[in-house]
Amino acid sequence: MKKFLTLALAALAMGATAQEKKDSVVYEVIKENAITPIKDQNQSGTCWSYSAFAFFESEILRLGKGEVDLCESFLVYNTYMDRADKAIRTHGDASFSQGGSFYDAIYCLKNYGLVPQSAMPAPGTPYGDSLFNANQLDAVTTAYVEALAKGKLKKINPVWRKDLNAIYTNYFGALPTEFEVDGKKFTPKSYAAELGLNPDDYVSLTSYMHQPFYSKFILEIQDNWRWAESYNLPLDEFMQVMDEAVRNGYTFAWGSDVSEKGFNARTGVASVPSNGKANDKTGSDAARWTGDNFKGAVIATGDDEMTITQEMRQVAYDNWETTDDHGMQIYGLAKDQNGKEYFMVKNSWGEYGPYKGKFYATKAFVAYKTMNIVIHKDALPKKIAKKLGIK
Repeated sequence: MKKFLTLALAALAMGATAQEKKDSVVYEVIKENAITPIKDQNQSGTCWSYSAFAFFESEILRLGKGEVDLCESFLVYNTYMDRADKAIRTHGDASFSQGGSFYDAIYCLKNYGLVPQSAMPAPGTPYGDSLFNANQLDAVTTAYVEALAKGKLKKINPVWRKDLNAIYTNYFGALPTEFEVDGKKFTPKSYAAELGLNPDDYVSLTSYMHQPFYSKFILEIQDNWRWAESYNLPLDEFMQVMDEAVRNGYTFAWGSDVSEKGFNARTGVASVPSNGKANDKTGSDAARWTGDNFKGAVIATGDDEMTITQEMRQVAYDNWETTDDHGMQIYGLAKDQNGKEYFMVKNSWGEYGPYKGKFYATKAFVAYKTMNIVIHKDALPKKIAKKLGIK
């Protein structure tokens, strides 16, 4: 029995290796723009801050200002205080959570400035950890804010801001008012000015049919709690912007949905299989023997992908199949051995997977599952910028 089992497992391994070799994808870079090192948001709902600042850091590189490590804690602290204020002012009608939007980073740049990581404690260190762990923080602050926002109090004392500030200071460290970089003193606003980022240069783009094209509207997602507007483009022009931006040396912040089966963190590929069960190994004999159920993930190989239409995007958004659940950065283009093109993506889950924290997204996936992007306005093709009234 043991001999048979050994032979069976060997045969299975050989078959799996042959299948992996058959299905393996070899990527060739078409265009790769500069990015900064991979970070890890760990147990926190702060992907929006990591991806927005990854984008800002690439912008700083593009502007010739060198490599910087921006402090996500500074952005998160300020954003959470503002979000608490909005929730309380609206008696809880505006939600309060760990989430945020790319616009929160733009708002921070404009109103609070930026600071380097060295100006605040490293994530997790104020409570004895090595990475963010927001579970306890979220439980405490959500309970506190909701007690005020949704409670039966007839009047609230403004001291709540001091209370909440104290909690965030314990978890993130105090917000710096002055710090040194290379022997030079800065405030958060003077440091932002030194880096050369202009908040008015950045625009949000999306593509949905329920609002007029070539106009701006407030994207209806929970974490767009500042009610920021996005320019609305037809899908073909939306994809054109992304493609040409990368080819012309720009990166952008990318809001997408990673809850889809086609998003496979283990293999480092995001795709839209034409058959939702294509290459799904869940329940297979291979899964039984290897213990790898692929987490229900599916991979589109070759041309085995859906052709995405504007109508498909809209239906998925309307019925909640497409949700705004993760922020990342798109920084490059690659193609496989068959000439199929992929966007190159930087994530914030640490150096995970075969590409050490990066992955490849097919253009079909990006067309289908992009909620919005934030990009420098100069990256837009001139004809499209003119249609949107962007100068």
